Amino acid sequence: MNKIMKQNDFLPGLLGSFAKPAAENPTVAIMKAAFRHHGLHYRYINCEVGPENLEAAVSGAKAMGWRGFNCSIPNKVEVIKYLDELGESARIIGAVNTVVIEKDGKTRGENTDGKGFVKAISEVTSIRGKKLVVFGAGGASRAICVEMALAGASEITVLNIDETGGKVLVDLLNQNTPAKASFILWNHPYDIPTDTDIVINATSVGLYPHVEQRLNINIDSLEPHMVVADCIPNPAYTHFVKDAIDKGCKYVLPGMNMLVNQAVIAVKYWTGEDVDAGVMKDELKRVLGL
Repeated sequence: MNKIMKQNDFLPGLLGSFAKPAAENPTVAIMKAAFRHHGLHYRYINCEVGPENLEAAVSGAKAMGWRGFNCSIPNKVEVIKYLDELGESARIIGAVNTVVIEKDGKTRGENTDGKGFVKAISEVTSIRGKKLVVFGAGGASRAICVEMALAGASEITVLNIDETGGKVLVDLLNQNTPAKASFILWNHPYDIPTDTDIVINATSVGLYPHVEQRLNINIDSLEPHMVVADCIPNPAYTHFVKDAIDKGCKYVLPGMNMLVNQAVIAVKYWTGEDVDAGVMKDELKRVLGL
């Protein structure tokens, strides 16, 4: 049920985010902009919470009557053990970035990361039949790879510094989607194959405050026909994004695209309201100084 501000209603619906680190996450700004624009009586609270305090944070959110919350690094997989049920997408992916808390306190985990990413990619190119290279095998990568596979991507190469996590993701894709997935241990500078269509950074490399970090890749292997996408929203233009632009890549998508799209879907889960993505993107650009 929508919660529109009424006279003398001083109890807003509470939402928020549990992540660590949290200070670099601009989601609170775009949520506030959407709530203000649509007259929704909600507050969004950005909280620094790591896995060691996640159970207590979930219990606290339920006790205080929160309507839901986002989970980001490093909680997207860990949070599952504290939830009552999972939506279909989150179950396949094995990671949650959006939690809905019902009035009876029941919690349901959803995943909007992949759906938001697919929407961003679909705005610049078709996905069906495309070959992907994806860096990382964490919660964000799981969501993106599953949703891209279900959207028709034909081949997905996953690179990860941890062999176990990478192989788990590849097995998940091969068993649950029509895409052909393969794993490469990422312990060397990687040359992106020339027949790659879409290149995706789903790691935290370059995330504020570590803005000088670079992916362990051969930048010269980026070619103009490739679509390049980053999942990092802050800074908007990571070294990976800037390198892709310098190499003349066909389309280069900063992380803000995915952030806004997944936030729109999350607000729908929590409030039942379709909010204006343009309002959120304009606010994101403003707070990031773009």
